[in-house]
Amino acid sequence: MTAPRDIRLLLSDVDGTLVGHDKVLSQAALDAARGLRAAGIELALTSSRPVFGLRMLVEPLAVTLPLAGFNGGVLANPDLSVIERHPIAPGAARQAVEVLAKQGLDVWLYTEDAWIVPKADGPHVARETFILQTDPEVATAFTDDQLGNAFKIVGVSDDHALVARSEAAAQAALGETASATRSEPHFLDVTNPEANKGAVVDRLARRLGISPRQIATIGDGQNDVLMFRRGGFSIAMGNAADAVKAAADVVADSNEDDGWAKAVTRFLLRAKAA
Repeated sequence: MTAPRDIRLLLSDVDGTLVGHDKVLSQAALDAARGLRAAGIELALTSSRPVFGLRMLVEPLAVTLPLAGFNGGVLANPDLSVIERHPIAPGAARQAVEVLAKQGLDVWLYTEDAWIVPKADGPHVARETFILQTDPEVATAFTDDQLGNAFKIVGVSDDHALVARSEAAAQAALGETASATRSEPHFLDVTNPEANKGAVVDRLARRLGISPRQIATIGDGQNDVLMFRRGGFSIAMGNAADAVKAAADVVADSNEDDGWAKAVTRFLLRAKAA
């Protein structure tokens, strides 16, 4: 199965999709991105990362379209100038912190240009520092100002079953005031309800003057399913959970086996060449 020939844009997740565990763009991915441009297919990035955590990908991939950080909570130009902001409502942010802490998760908070953690040696802090190429601030409690400018609140634990249970608890407690979805088995992301990857599909379609059905999507996480549903052709990575694979039109190889590059060639470029 290949994508429809009228696909104009590929909206791609980053971690677990475009890059492997080393977070480095492979030569195959760079070649595939050039192939997209040559075929007249634009490339846009969406991620649970903050926008500043996407800056290192812009030049190598020659990205010209907006970056959707925080699952769409901030839409920014490739130079990181902000186009749209969708922070969490302060009351919902405070409630999210309370719910995640009660569940026994470490709680991180991201503003537009910083991230705050309870302890520097906590689970996944060193890894996130490496990925974002930015050091966190350390604080035992969040200020009113931070809660009033929160774009993402994350519950963190290596107990994956606990994170899954916490997702359900957060969704029940927050209702429609915020979105709570797992971006990784160890991360539960809380964002503005308008900050989801399905909404990113619609925003980019409007900006480009195309139909959402002309957008292909590729990802590996539960938070990618909403963009699968909104776009016209969806690709799940081979390393994705079974539920994510079931939500996609096709399944690619693993991100550790250049699955992104292979998927671009097999499902998108061949359709254009046909």
